[in-house]
Amino acid sequence: MSQERYPIRKIAVLGAGVMGSTLAAHFANAGIPSVLLDIVPPTFTEEDERKGLSKTSREFRNRFAINGIEHAKKMKPAALYDVGDAALITPGNFEDDLDLIADVDWIIEVVKEDLDIKRKLLGNVAKHWREGTIVTTNTSGLPIAQIVATLPEDLQKHFLGTHFFNPPRYMRLLELIPGPKTLPEIVSAMREFCDRVLGKGVVLCKDTPNFVANRIGVFGMLHLMHTMLAEGLGIEEADQVAGPPMGRPRSAAFRTADIVGLDTLVHVADNLYQNVPEDECRETFKVPQFVRKMVEKGWLGDKSGQGFYKKESGEGGKKDILVLEPSTMEYRAQRKLAADSLAAAKNEDDVGRRVKNLVEANDTAASFAWKVLSDTLIYSANRVGEIADDIASIDDAMRWGFGWDLGPFETWDAIGLEDSVERMKREGKKIPRWIDEMIARGNGSFYRRESGVVSVYDPRRAEYAVRDPGPGVIVLASLAERKKTIKANAGASLIDIGDGVACLEFHTKMNSIDADIISMIDEALAEVEKNFVGLVIGNDATNFSVGANIMLIFMEAQAGNFDRIAEIVNRFQQACVRLRHSPKPVVAAPAGMALGGGAEIAMGADRIRAHAELYMGLVEVGVGLIPGGGGTVMVLARHMEGIPEDIPVDPFPFTRRAFETIAMAKVSTSAEDARRLRLLRAHDSVTMNRARLIGDAKKVVLHMAAEDYRPPRRRDIPVAGESGRAALMLGLEGLRQGGYATEYDCQIGRKLAFVMTGGRVPSGTRVSEQYLLDLEREAFVSLCGEEKTKERIQHMLMKGKPLRN
Repeated sequence: MSQERYPIRKIAVLGAGVMGSTLAAHFANAGIPSVLLDIVPPTFTEEDERKGLSKTSREFRNRFAINGIEHAKKMKPAALYDVGDAALITPGNFEDDLDLIADVDWIIEVVKEDLDIKRKLLGNVAKHWREGTIVTTNTSGLPIAQIVATLPEDLQKHFLGTHFFNPPRYMRLLELIPGPKTLPEIVSAMREFCDRVLGKGVVLCKDTPNFVANRIGVFGMLHLMHTMLAEGLGIEEADQVAGPPMGRPRSAAFRTADIVGLDTLVHVADNLYQNVPEDECRETFKVPQFVRKMVEKGWLGDKSGQGFYKKESGEGGKKDILVLEPSTMEYRAQRKLAADSLAAAKNEDDVGRRVKNLVEANDTAASFAWKVLSDTLIYSANRVGEIADDIASIDDAMRWGFGWDLGPFETWDAIGLEDSVERMKREGKKIPRWIDEMIARGNGSFYRRESGVVSVYDPRRAEYAVRDPGPGVIVLASLAERKKTIKANAGASLIDIGDGVACLEFHTKMNSIDADIISMIDEALAEVEKNFVGLVIGNDATNFSVGANIMLIFMEAQAGNFDRIAEIVNRFQQACVRLRHSPKPVVAAPAGMALGGGAEIAMGADRIRAHAELYMGLVEVGVGLIPGGGGTVMVLARHMEGIPEDIPVDPFPFTRRAFETIAMAKVSTSAEDARRLRLLRAHDSVTMNRARLIGDAKKVVLHMAAEDYRPPRRRDIPVAGESGRAALMLGLEGLRQGGYATEYDCQIGRKLAFVMTGGRVPSGTRVSEQYLLDLEREAFVSLCGEEKTKERIQHMLMKGKPLRN
């Protein structure tokens, strides 16, 4: 593999602004050390003097890099998985430390978007460059050929462009742009490293203005603005259409622009207008005058406190979100666009059908959506071969970079290619020739799926090519289509993922745990223990599982069926115990939210292979309950791990920390944070790229099986007993008196404390796992009978947020 020839073990980041510092932070997230360099401050300030610095001190000369690291440590949302990883970043400056780049494997320049500045810095880089070191310029639109033109030829062969989307921890897209002389093996090495190690979705781009995602995305955004003005819609009315109804993020168009910054949007649009003189839609990139006025006034969006939207204090201190009226440049209350098509869109979960139904409807929202969408589809089709060689790369770029649910060609397939083209022609729109030729050959879609294999139309060859997800990537839907499903019910499926490993996949709404999933856990374990070497529990959904189906619990509680609730809880507890003690290795692969019962299933597995972006926690107190699938036992046991059985140790400090994790409904901000909370253990591992998670979990299963796996021995757990419970209850009372907890919060806390300290036993008593499970189940069922718990569950179901009653 190319990455073996060009291993990247250390990186130099040149430029400590927002992007440079957050890139260094993300490299630290991946465990890669870096040096972060910037210019020496041009002025010596009074603050420097107060700190006792001198113009020759390292702290002064490295100030910009030091400030960049400190900024990354304080960012919200966090740039780092663990603030302690900032120690992997070494600050420096261009004058004293540029020679450090001779000791790195990748140099990434992230300075101002100015050709002369970049060229000058890279010229200095060339003096210290070591043969084999990869050099990239991070740019959102400057031509790579111009940036690299003045560099030595050998360096040019190791040089390419990168366009990381901000913030790099959360934005999956990375556009790679080879220069005119870049070696193919350098492109391959970077593609592989950024995919596997940094977790990026990599798109290979042509060296054209603003590359792929911004070319299509900015066109779509500006076309929407011009159409909004022409149709007489308000900004908020346009956003109501251009969000989820069109398969786009909730931030839609104008809210997204506020987040990105209007100055950035205008800069990119102006750059496109100046550099695409032959573009058939060049005039679309002219920014509306009202937007330019906003930039002149400093109304840049979130960074300035107001943009297209503005928050103001309303009655009772409530924050009202006002919207700009372009014609008056004043803010007003928002209006709701009355359209049946928007109401229907809210009830359609399938994004393809949602967009199709919207553009085929007959109202104001549908008309607006069609005008915006149809022209964006045609524009995207005209860019094939210009900005990227294949349509799949354009679709990937828009999903990963702009958060679209479907890329333009996936959207076109969803609404129906042939019918929509006929409609466009009736309206006088010019269809790209290659699409007419494609349809004339009898090809009615851009993508084909046959027996789980996806093929994509290639306009260059006028034929379909199989789209290989790549080595190590497992797509469960594809395996299901290839008849690899072993067992299935309404809530879950057991799928053969090859090499003697099966995967248990949930497919309820939000993957909430119900009776079908519990039943399939039992069936899956029976099947695996008989016919497979091990089991993976995971899925390709956004979230592993949001927890138990609380609607079912609420209905049983309302009906007074407490024996039925006890039965369900017992079955769930025992299913999780079976996972943990199965004679075959079981590896959970959680990603996104793994809450409540989802966390319990993940912890029930003997190993966890987590996605780096893991938001895991036991949050049952928010609905007036405590964990019911063994969560109290598993968190307590994790905190007690490593305590020798023959050495007396006070269990209270460990119990208190475990208690706080559950009582405060702590949710991890990353997989590393889940490790800090002891939801993940030292031997659990992490995958950076979400697409590789199931495949990586399978590798863990195979490794465990090859090591002659034996399940963990059942061990009694030392508990804090009655004295520990008294201390926890004293703390709860302090929170109540301080106004931090309601009386009912404390009642739930007392139930939880009773379970986690082992009930009515002396401190230090060792109790069995089943003993604690029985206490947990009894407490869970008793809380289901409380009216205030029912109120909390009902409020969560109706409002989607906790009730503090």
